[in-house]
Amino acid sequence: MNKSKYKFNVDLAEKAVFKNGLRNFLEYRDLGVENASNGEYKAHILRVKKECKGDQEMHTTGFHKHLVTFQMYYVLNGWVKFIYNGEGTHTFKKGDCVYAPPSIKHNEIACSDDFEALEILAPGSHQTVKVEE
Repeated sequence: MNKSKYKFNVDLAEKAVFKNGLRNFLEYRDLGVENASNGEYKAHILRVKKECKGDQEMHTTGFHKHLVTFQMYYVLNGWVKFIYNGEGTHTFKKGDCVYAPPSIKHNEIACSDDFEALEILAPGSHQTVKVEE
């Protein structure tokens, strides 16, 4: 590993900024890892937008896959329910950690209004592709 291409990074909670991202019912806090790792990794916090709370029909993604080499998330608050191709339907709660194999087809079918998670992906910039059910 060539350490010179990585930069030290700190993202302070008191300066946290959440922005729109991939899903219209979620907002994302970029933790600066993509820039610090020269695009090799991405880490963000995602949570349900205040204006989308109570509308469970919006809390679904449709079947898709991320063209990544690594994807894991850790549920910080609330719960989320997914269907994973070949793995079935699972509900993950606060404190649960999920590693999803690269390009696994999945669908988020519901989440609590207080759902919040830390997600780490590689590479930092990648495609998300809709997949037929």
